[in-house]
Amino acid sequence: MPFPALHIGDLIAKKPIVQGGMGVGISLSGLASAVANEGGIGVIAGAMIGMREPDVAKNPLEANLRALRNEITRARSLSNGVIGVNIMVALTTFTQMVRTAIENKIDVIFSGAGLPLDMPRALRDLCDEKKEELKTKLVPIISSARAASVVARKWLSHFDYLPDAFVLEGPKAGGHLGFKREEIDDPAHAVDVILPEVLDTAKSLEDKYGRPVPVIVGGGVFNGADIRRYLDMGAAGVQIGTRFVATEECDADIRFKQAIVNAKKEDITIIQSPVGMPGRAICNDFIKASRKGLTKPFKCIFHCVKTCEREKTPYCIAQVLLNAMKGNLDRGFAFCGANAYRVNEITTVPKLINSLEAEYDAAAG
Repeated sequence: MPFPALHIGDLIAKKPIVQGGMGVGISLSGLASAVANEGGIGVIAGAMIGMREPDVAKNPLEANLRALRNEITRARSLSNGVIGVNIMVALTTFTQMVRTAIENKIDVIFSGAGLPLDMPRALRDLCDEKKEELKTKLVPIISSARAASVVARKWLSHFDYLPDAFVLEGPKAGGHLGFKREEIDDPAHAVDVILPEVLDTAKSLEDKYGRPVPVIVGGGVFNGADIRRYLDMGAAGVQIGTRFVATEECDADIRFKQAIVNAKKEDITIIQSPVGMPGRAICNDFIKASRKGLTKPFKCIFHCVKTCEREKTPYCIAQVLLNAMKGNLDRGFAFCGANAYRVNEITTVPKLINSLEAEYDAAAG
């Protein structure tokens, strides 16, 4: 049995797979276009996307917007598939990044790391300014049914806009997590527990407003059997991040990819990120030194994340993640999902998606 398509309004992906947005620079146009070419939704991560621009220190806003435009343009040149961007609410450049993505006719914007309560404003304003209907889909990333309800209520009351879909991201995800530290291992917050509640919320919105609000599940989705389980539960698709890191098309350095392949279960740890959220990463000497207070103080020149406690944190999260993306893991660390230790090889995007579909088909039996 082949994968069903993923419908987000009139936007159709042939495969029900959303490649998770992974910053800084892990998922750019190379990975996003490769996933889109295989029928999934390829996602460019917007978080400090301009870190490699020569003027990022002097003009961080301009550098990030320029890099975002360039990555969208390049992805479009490489694929006719569905391309999205992931833009964190916590970014100080959030509003400008959303406008830029919409102006460049991105297919869909995924937004988490906070509730994107004001995101439809940019779409409405641009439609008014340009006197045309812009079709970018807006998809909040949430961690509970309550969060889904809050976003939907705000969007409907202020903008008369129903969310085009929800991504439910569970506590097994990689990178920054939308849970308190004590909730991460609490069975009550597992995706399998939260999903039915979010599906009920989405169904109530559909019944009231006459349009489906698909739910996409992320965080710990590893193989085709997982995909089948969540689709059988009522999800419309899944979001997968870490598996796509270990592909030839991923935009990260080979040493970053190898860190995922080499990771053991005991290497995966929870850190307290400078942005004020817990995060999941592969423990290394940099993280150990940070926990001992051995990392050096720094001067913030980016102010990229609103919630970053610059006066207290021992390192710049943007710089550390850029170092890791370049393969300099002695001066950074790799974010990863809870199942990273199960990844044992670097493959290609087509092979990975084909294997997921074969596993999905096998699970039907």
